[in-house]
Amino acid sequence: MQFSLQDLREFAPYLLAGTWITIEITLISMFCALLLGLVVGLGRATRLLRYRIPATLFVDFFRGTPLLLQIFYIYYALPLFGVQLPSFESGIIALSLNYAAYLGEVFRAGIQAIPQGQREAAASLGLSTRLTMRFVILPQALRIVIPPIGNYFIALFKDSALVSVISITELLRAGQLLAATTYKHFEIFTMVAVIYLAISYPATWGVAWLERAMRIGALGARRRSPLASLAREAKPDVAGQ
Repeated sequence: MQFSLQDLREFAPYLLAGTWITIEITLISMFCALLLGLVVGLGRATRLLRYRIPATLFVDFFRGTPLLLQIFYIYYALPLFGVQLPSFESGIIALSLNYAAYLGEVFRAGIQAIPQGQREAAASLGLSTRLTMRFVILPQALRIVIPPIGNYFIALFKDSALVSVISITELLRAGQLLAATTYKHFEIFTMVAVIYLAISYPATWGVAWLERAMRIGALGARRRSPLASLAREAKPDVAGQ
C-alpha cells in the first residue's frame, strides 16, 4: 500500500475525467435546483392556497423520500410509463428536484425573515405586491439565503456520487471501476478522497468568507435598499403637500 508516480500517471487522467463529469452534474443540477427552488419558495411563502399547497406537497415528497430512491425511480420506474431517460439526464433531474425542495425552504425562510414593516412601507409608497416582492423583498432575502445556498452547493457536489448507481462514470464510479480492475483500492480511493477534498474544502472556506462578508455588508445594504431610495425620493412630494 504505497503510492508511486507510475500510479499517479496511470490513474489521474481517468479520475480527472470522472471529476469533470461530477463538476458538470453539480453545476447543471444546482442551476436547475435554484430556479425551481425559487419558484417553490415563492409558492410556500404566499397566502394563496392554489400555489402554497402544490409547493408544500412538492417539498414534503422530495424531503420525505431518500435521494437514492428518487434516482432509482426516475431511471428504472418511469420507463414503465413510457418515459425513457438516459442515465445522465436521470441523475440531473433527480438531484435537481431533491435539492429544489431544500432550497425552496431556504428561499421561503429568507422571504419570511424580511420584517412585515418593509411590505407595509412599500405599500404606502404605492408599490404593488409583485413590485414589492421584486424590488424590496427578494433583494434583501437573497443576501440572507446566499450562505446556506453555498452550503447546499457543497453538499450537492458530494451527493452527486449517488448517480454512480445508474452507471454514470463520475468521480466515484471511475474510482470503483479502476479499483475493480487493478485491485489497488487504497491508492485509488485515497486519490478520489483527495480530489473531493481539493474541491470541497476551498469551497467551504469560500462559503465561510461569504457569510462574514454578508454580515459586514448587511448594514450598508439596508441603507442602499430600494425601499430606502424610494422613501427618500418620496420625501419632497410629501413635503410639498
